[in-house]
Amino acid sequence: MGDGRQVGKEAKVRAVLCTIVGVGVAAYVLFPFYLVVLNAFKAQSSIVENPISFAGASFKQLASNLNAVITNSNFNFWYAFGTSAVITVISLVLLALFGAMAAWVISRNNKKKWSAAIYMVFIASMIIPFQVVMLPLISTFRDVGKFIGIGMLQSIPGIVFAYCGFGGAMTVFILAGFIKGVPYDLEEAASIDGCSPEGTFFRVIFPLLTPVITTVTILNGMWIWNDYLLPSLMLGQNGKVKTLPVAVQAFVGSYVKQWDLILTAALLAILPMIIIFLIAQKQIMSGMIEGAVKG
Repeated sequence: MGDGRQVGKEAKVRAVLCTIVGVGVAAYVLFPFYLVVLNAFKAQSSIVENPISFAGASFKQLASNLNAVITNSNFNFWYAFGTSAVITVISLVLLALFGAMAAWVISRNNKKKWSAAIYMVFIASMIIPFQVVMLPLISTFRDVGKFIGIGMLQSIPGIVFAYCGFGGAMTVFILAGFIKGVPYDLEEAASIDGCSPEGTFFRVIFPLLTPVITTVTILNGMWIWNDYLLPSLMLGQNGKVKTLPVAVQAFVGSYVKQWDLILTAALLAILPMIIIFLIAQKQIMSGMIEGAVKG
């Protein structure tokens, strides 16, 4: 009995310690977000006086800040928002579609040397940091654009193509691991019924990939929406085409001391991802768990 009580006490102590550590880590991670949200409700004078206090925060001031930011010609919020949305959606659709196709072919031919070599190339590309290839990338895109007669820099098609290239490796890696767990008997049965390889993929395999595609879409979507470095290099900080992070950075440069406007602009940039998560959090979590278990 004494040993049982001792074990129970130790378990409770560990649980309390884990809770304390978890709360501390959560507070550390969420504190910057707290500052952004709180100070978007405040005027410049209240922020300078005490940025962590609720004093001066009001919905009326938030509405005033939002109106000042959205209607500001230097920010051009709706254009930047639309540009980010178009780039993100198109990139995610192409990544899911072509990534699934590539993963299916690689998984079903994994015993062949060419398939293994291509798969290793995908994995190896995940190890190379973007900073190593960013300057050669710009030069290559400039030369390719001249060759095909289409401007690859400072254009939406160019940056979508770049995102498909950089996001393809992780997409194929995750999807290939999931497809290996899908029974090959399903494809054989579809073939016996007269289904073509294309029909087998779109009617049998692709619907089964919904959970893991959800996971991949979330990971790629967060990265593409919040990315700053690649758009700033390919689109330029002063170009006509600007994503939301680049537009926020340019806005900060114009209003470097106006913290009420700067933090409100930052809140507008991160707000879409927060809304999507709150609406679809059950689907997001179930897709991540199922994809992780089966992958």
